[in-house]
Amino acid sequence: MRPGRLLARLPRFRTLRARLTFGLVVLLAVSCAAVGVAAVVELNGFLTQRLDEQLAQVGTRFPESLEHHGQLPDDHDGDETADTRRMATGTFGACLRRGVVTDRGLIRSGDLSVDLNIALSARDAERLARIPDDGRPHTVELSALGHYRVVATPGRDGDVLMAGLPLKPVEAAVHRLEVVAGIVFGLALVTAGVSGALWVRWSLRPLGRVTATATRVGELPLANGVVALPPRAPVADPHSEVGQVATALNGMLGHVEDALTKRHASEERLRRFAADASHELRTPVASVRGHAELGLLHPGPVPPEVTRALERIAAESSRMGLMVDDLLLLARLDAGRPLERGPVDLTRLVLDAVTDARAAGPGHGWVLDLPEDPVTVTGDAHRLHQVLANLLANARLHTPAGTKVTVTLDPRPGAVLLSVHDDGPGIPEDLRSGVFERFTRADHRRHGDTTATGAGLGLSIVAAVAEAHGGTVAVQSAPGSTTFTVQLPAG
Repeated sequence: MRPGRLLARLPRFRTLRARLTFGLVVLLAVSCAAVGVAAVVELNGFLTQRLDEQLAQVGTRFPESLEHHGQLPDDHDGDETADTRRMATGTFGACLRRGVVTDRGLIRSGDLSVDLNIALSARDAERLARIPDDGRPHTVELSALGHYRVVATPGRDGDVLMAGLPLKPVEAAVHRLEVVAGIVFGLALVTAGVSGALWVRWSLRPLGRVTATATRVGELPLANGVVALPPRAPVADPHSEVGQVATALNGMLGHVEDALTKRHASEERLRRFAADASHELRTPVASVRGHAELGLLHPGPVPPEVTRALERIAAESSRMGLMVDDLLLLARLDAGRPLERGPVDLTRLVLDAVTDARAAGPGHGWVLDLPEDPVTVTGDAHRLHQVLANLLANARLHTPAGTKVTVTLDPRPGAVLLSVHDDGPGIPEDLRSGVFERFTRADHRRHGDTTATGAGLGLSIVAAVAEAHGGTVAVQSAPGSTTFTVQLPAG
């Protein structure tokens, strides 16, 4: 398996605490495995070496005695014979001549009895025949006896004498060490994992407080209005990594707070200026329009050029008055001034607004899709009528004659959807993202309509009024289909 795939199959921990704990446990597991393997290998080598030393003491006396049908020599034969009589239980001996086992024996107990009826398979005989007669210990597996350390030496009669001791005691000791090491290391890993998790959790508490502060800041609405930032993250140790992160975060929050304070002050000054300017402009604009209308009512002869100029002054002053009123409304909505609250028959508003739009745009097709029962919401009737009038005027001014405009009311649980759909050419792609921004104006020349002019405040008023009512407005547009949807809370 490739290393990349192996790493991909490892468990993924999302938190730093889990990763540190997992890394600690993995390192400790590797260390325990290394210590355990080294201990098992060393013990196995040491016990095998001791077994080889015992095997050297056995020598060839026991396999030579098998030629006398297992009768061990007496003690007076010498010290070597006395050592042979004290051979360990399980000592194995065999004589081979030309690869064929002629004699074999096994000491079943520590006395003088020798078992000569050992069942050796053909496979066992083949394995014994392959052992070189170099006098060095070799490991061989016998089907009836298990693993043995066997030494083969040349005999005086041209045969091969073999003596062996069982590896079972060595294997039992090594297996016991493996079990004990596995249990001890397993408990150590569990203890280290739990203790490490608690220690890492305690060590990362300052980072948790920094995270909590950053989370609270991330949940704040920073787009507009007064923003009160949460308390700064506590700095436990400025020399630690967590302390440095907390210090950097606190410094960043300080700069953000200063910038937000300056931005809010600038917005407030701009709102006051817009409101004051709009309010102050209403009187002179009305005065200009009044004088222009008064001039048009003059009974005496007036040159045509003067009449035309007075008419343009009256028209432009009227348009300027509407723009000033829109700016004043937006300034008041931005300042959070409350609107009137009362029951509003939205069905009646739609009927009246569509009737006015049909009179203003007879070349369009106006369609109503209303429920049978009246739809009522709570809000400002005048401002909601302005929302409908602006949406219908937008559909009339930005689509060619013959366009079908459909107004739909869709009451739902907890909300009312008011949508205005037209099958006109759609909103240009470069204008869709900012269609509700102020002073966003489309190019009317693509419809051949050079008289349709506007300040680009209609849809921004729609968005502001909908937001002031606790609702939202959205647009979906494509060639042949444009839909404005206003969602209002159910009354």
